[in-house]
Amino acid sequence: MADYKAPLRDIDFVMNKLLGFPAHYAALPGNEELSQEVVSAVLEESAKFSENVLAPMYRVGDIEGCQWDDGNVSTPTGFKEAYQQYVKAGWPSMTHSSEFGGQDLPNSLGIVTCELIGTGNFAWGAYPVLSTGAMNTIKAHGTDEQKSAFLPNLVSGNWTGTMCLTEPHCGTDLGLLRTKAAPNSDGSYSVSGTKIFITGGDHDMADNIVHIVLARIEGAPAGTKGISLFVVPKFNVDAEGNIIDRNAVNCGSIEHKMGIHGSSTCVMNFDSAKGFLIGQENKGLSAMFTFMNEARIVTASQGYCHAELGFQKSLEYTRERLQMRSLSGPKNPTGPADPIIVHPDVRRMLMSQKVFSEGGRMLVYYCAQLVDLTLAAATEEERKNADNLLTFLTPIAKAFITETGFESANMAIQCFGGHGFISEWGVEQNLRDCRISTLYEGTTGIQALDLLGRKVLGSGGKMLQSFTKIIHSYCLEHQDNVAMQEFIKPLVDLNKEWGEITMSVGAKAMENPDEVGGSSVDYLMYSGYVTYAYFWARAAETALKILDTDSADEDFCKSKVAAARFYFQRILPRTRTHVVTMQSGVESLMALNADQFAF
Repeated sequence: MADYKAPLRDIDFVMNKLLGFPAHYAALPGNEELSQEVVSAVLEESAKFSENVLAPMYRVGDIEGCQWDDGNVSTPTGFKEAYQQYVKAGWPSMTHSSEFGGQDLPNSLGIVTCELIGTGNFAWGAYPVLSTGAMNTIKAHGTDEQKSAFLPNLVSGNWTGTMCLTEPHCGTDLGLLRTKAAPNSDGSYSVSGTKIFITGGDHDMADNIVHIVLARIEGAPAGTKGISLFVVPKFNVDAEGNIIDRNAVNCGSIEHKMGIHGSSTCVMNFDSAKGFLIGQENKGLSAMFTFMNEARIVTASQGYCHAELGFQKSLEYTRERLQMRSLSGPKNPTGPADPIIVHPDVRRMLMSQKVFSEGGRMLVYYCAQLVDLTLAAATEEERKNADNLLTFLTPIAKAFITETGFESANMAIQCFGGHGFISEWGVEQNLRDCRISTLYEGTTGIQALDLLGRKVLGSGGKMLQSFTKIIHSYCLEHQDNVAMQEFIKPLVDLNKEWGEITMSVGAKAMENPDEVGGSSVDYLMYSGYVTYAYFWARAAETALKILDTDSADEDFCKSKVAAARFYFQRILPRTRTHVVTMQSGVESLMALNADQFAF
């Protein structure tokens, strides 16, 4: 069974036919000359690296895991060599500024290559992904001296970066953090504290590791208003970025995890380590969101990466596995049994995996275009509109795609039956590796509160309307398209209902604020299903257009329309359960006091 095959055909469909990436790049200042041929070449080379280098190490990383020895972490066999190959080929510098040695390619292209890397070997891919966030944070908020000292080596990939937020006593509630920063006479700070769950906190793949750390300066206000942001390297460097000596940063241990064993998850101890303030005092949390928003989009991609990998393995297995006869008559009359792909319930699982993986790809690539526009659109109005839309869609993408990605990975095991429960096929590892995706960068519950509480109700519904207006305009455009009515009519109804449900929940929340928490996850999942419906309608429309003009992609386009029809008929009705649940109110959730839960 093949380890992984990059779905370049579907990537081409989404980028070039559905979302119009060539026109997007042509209108993006600084990328007007970026040709489709160059983009295709980048993706083909990334696919080769993922298929031939990363995917074969997938099981190795799981079996060996990372090893900790007296504060030093070593990665599984082949990881370091693969990273050296990755750096030599120039992949880390692709989307970064040429001022610091980058190639000035759009961020969206980097997000697409993240999919290829993540599906091939997500544990390995976690190391370079976090470096991107560190670079973006320093570039956006750092001083010229900090940029000169850290960015060239981060951009080249010689160094990697991390995000250090969580502490043993606090996770999402960062206002509780205790890590301290005391000013030094030379303008630096002594940073002291313990951070946990730090991905890539220590490893043997790069010469230095640059930690982006949240800490509280002595005398700062309590809560989130007193948090500052620091850059704290593993090895101290001079103004030109040359390594001087070891900083007081130490990996105390690595976590023993359910999955992604090849990715080091570290407890990091800062013992009066030398750090440098990024941005303004007590404004660290807002600066850190430069890091977190992009990280959430990449984490969203993890969901459909695992859906894609499980789907590929399921499809190959169900085509070959012989068991029972089709209820409608033998499909393999010369064999002892039919391949299980003929059975309707197996088809249900395969189609579900297909629509979730391909739906995730459409949403993430759309968000990737918005990332480009927030950074480089020609006008301030365009940048602001893109940022508002991206801000609204990010929690949906992060939570919905990872939840349905985990569901897909679980269905892959079911397709294999008992063989899925043993390790040799790789689908049980895929499920274990996928589980963290719903927790990274804020759990589904946190994303749901962010969506409903802050983004939707907090904006008086304006952020929701920024997207529902797009859906409304699309439906108006195709209201007379006979071939599209099976998609347009339900989408019109759901888009209208989305606003009505929001108003209903908001009215209840004015009387009881707990209604927001009681409805938020159902609201997010409902929002995700409607969002996918919009993209699947567009996919069907695009495929139908191609079928009218070009027979070369006939089978592919017919399969795309069939997948859209399956989504609308078999997946989208899940919205009804979420509506009933939201309408039921919060009373049944809050009926018991804490003691009454005892048994």
